[in-house]
Amino acid sequence: MALLPIITAPDPRLRVKSEPVGTVDDDLRRLMDDMLETMYDAPGVGLSAIQVGVPKRVMVVDCAADDAAPEPIHLVNPVIREASPDMRAYEEGCLSLPEQYAEVERHDRITVDYLDREGRPQTLEADGLLSTCIQHELDHFDGVLFVDHISALKRSMIMKRLKKAKKLKAAG
Repeated sequence: MALLPIITAPDPRLRVKSEPVGTVDDDLRRLMDDMLETMYDAPGVGLSAIQVGVPKRVMVVDCAADDAAPEPIHLVNPVIREASPDMRAYEEGCLSLPEQYAEVERHDRITVDYLDREGRPQTLEADGLLSTCIQHELDHFDGVLFVDHISALKRSMIMKRLKKAKKLKAAG
C-alpha cells in the first residue's frame, strides 16, 4: 500500500465530475487500499477517489469510534436509493480543505446501493455520522465541496484562507 497525495482546494480538479467504474479489478482494489491508508494517515473518516486525482465514483469511509477497531467500507458506484426527510446538522471538515470546518445539514438516514471491494452488489442503511460522511463523499463525485452548502460569505472566508495557506506553503 502507498500514501497518495491529497488534492487541496482551490485546485480545479476537485470540481471535475467523476465517472462510474466499469469493473472492480485488482487495480481498483489497490487504489481503494491506498485511499484507505491515506485517509487513516491524514487522519479522516472518508475519502473520494477524486481527492487523490482519480475521477472515478469510488470512496472509502470508516466512521468507527477512535477507541474501536477499524470498520472500513469500500463503496464503488454508490447511489442513494432512499433518504429520510429528517435532516441533521453536523460540523464537517474535509481532507481537501485542511483545518476548515462548517456546519452542514444533510439527510439523517440514507439507504445506499453500491458495489463492494469485490464487485458484489450491496445495500447499506446509514444514519448519523456515517450518513453524513457518505453524502459528503458523494458530493465530491459531482465536484461539490461541503463549503458549497454554506453561505457565500462563510465560503468566501474559507476559500481565502485556503488560498493564503497554499501561497505560504509554495513560498517555502
